[in-house]
Amino acid sequence: MTIPEQELITLLKDIKVLDDKKLKDVNNFMKNAHLEFTEALLQLNLITDEQLGITIANHLKVPFISLSKISIPEEIFHIVPEKIARKQKVIAFARDETGIKLAMSDPSNKDIIEMIAHKTQSTVSPHLATERDIMNAFYIFKKNLQKSFDRLLEASKERDHLHDVPIAKIVDLILETAYYDKVSDIHIEPEEENALVRFRIDGILHDVVVYPTELHDRIMTRIKVLSRLRTDEHMSPQDGKLRHEIEDSFLDLRVSIIPIVEGEKVVMRLLSSHNKNITLTDLGMSESDLEKVSHAYTRSYGMILSTGPTGSGKSTSIYAILKVLNTRSKNITTIEDPVEYRIQGVNQIQVNPKTNLTFATGLRSILRQDPNIVFVGEIRDSETAGIAVNAALTGHLVVSTLHTNDSATALPRLIDMKVEPFLVASTVNVIIAQRLVRKICDMCKISVEMTLADLSENLPNDLVEKHFGKKEKINIYKGTGCAICHSTGYTGRIGVFEVLEVTKRIRALILKKSDSDVIIQQAKEDGMFSMLDDGLNKVSRGETTLEEVLRVTKIEIE
Repeated sequence: MTIPEQELITLLKDIKVLDDKKLKDVNNFMKNAHLEFTEALLQLNLITDEQLGITIANHLKVPFISLSKISIPEEIFHIVPEKIARKQKVIAFARDETGIKLAMSDPSNKDIIEMIAHKTQSTVSPHLATERDIMNAFYIFKKNLQKSFDRLLEASKERDHLHDVPIAKIVDLILETAYYDKVSDIHIEPEEENALVRFRIDGILHDVVVYPTELHDRIMTRIKVLSRLRTDEHMSPQDGKLRHEIEDSFLDLRVSIIPIVEGEKVVMRLLSSHNKNITLTDLGMSESDLEKVSHAYTRSYGMILSTGPTGSGKSTSIYAILKVLNTRSKNITTIEDPVEYRIQGVNQIQVNPKTNLTFATGLRSILRQDPNIVFVGEIRDSETAGIAVNAALTGHLVVSTLHTNDSATALPRLIDMKVEPFLVASTVNVIIAQRLVRKICDMCKISVEMTLADLSENLPNDLVEKHFGKKEKINIYKGTGCAICHSTGYTGRIGVFEVLEVTKRIRALILKKSDSDVIIQQAKEDGMFSMLDDGLNKVSRGETTLEEVLRVTKIEIE
């Protein structure tokens, strides 16, 4: 923090971000979640990271810079050695006739300013950037994995054999590059002539490395050793976990190996996440939807459901809610499959069918543990649904997920699972349906002119007018593709949400066993915005593209 905490509190009170009640909530949250004051503010959605940075910069009378919105030349970025830059949280982002512009989490750090000025023989101009923004900038400037891979192979290729290739370094290189690239899954698979490494970034698989098949078995053996799996087993699937140390933290991965025709394939899911400190605001939830969700999770009983297909961000949203609720005065217990990452102070249980620890049996045991809040990883069957609903009815706040296409479908789905309609109506407070869309890359974003007729080919006219007005021509945005976004035009993802609050009218429809179309129509009349509405709002604000929104909400507009 660049200014004393009490000074920042006064500043935030002056601009109406904090009052005495909110400050008490922040202090309790800090204490229970073991967070810094600024991180607690962000996780409670009281202010955005950029707004906080601008507020502090104005107070200190130093310029503010948002690194995510500019392109930093590589030669400028490397003016400050990376180890020093990471430790001191500084990044050189521009250089002109006046000298070097330096983004700093603490612009009062004169030692680092003097060191860079002496090294470069230039004047250094300090700018305030938030710590989050600086750390994200490091992720952008990663090494090219194929080039690094080829350098490790080069010496062995010159000797015309691959026996001396440092396999441990190769595996470390793959894991560390995946971490900095914010990869969700690593695929390593043999093919007829070569083997291939692919990264899933922002939901899309990218080929990143091709290497000789002669190395594949040795790479697989190294991964098996790290994951404590059998190295002599090649014909049966194996599942395990590994932990890899990166800088001052650990990267946890879930490992799955299966035999295919060409050999063994491994998929590694990265669990040590850059998402640990993500809030619902960071995920893209609007203020009106956030208010509905906040109203639901501040109740001491009832049920909050998150719906959507696999990979739609349900778990991230649930974790964001649990972190807000995590105080010493509450007992929070979860049953998950798998436990994606640990939350300090929360009792987390891993499903294990081998010991008959299923969602249903685990949930029964949890209810004997005097919980205030229960998170059930997924409601998969009638037994789990019945126990969860009864828990919500008897004074527990239950949070869970369901695989349904939209928010309204979750209600008939519970009834199909043999839960009585009056129990569903009495317990469910709010349902969050969501999808993830890719965000337009800020480095190569351009404006594109379109006509209303073009938009109307894919969207109903009333929706076009609602979100884009009645002008004949409008401007929307897209990314042209650059080195930063791997020529995709996108970097990162954001959620599109549909938050259905169970009102009196909707409760009446549930009791009548109305179908989802009737329920969703009533919800819209009560003020709910559909995922398509939320997505089009994000298109009009230049956050994502129309193609992305149509891709993830296609069920609604067919």
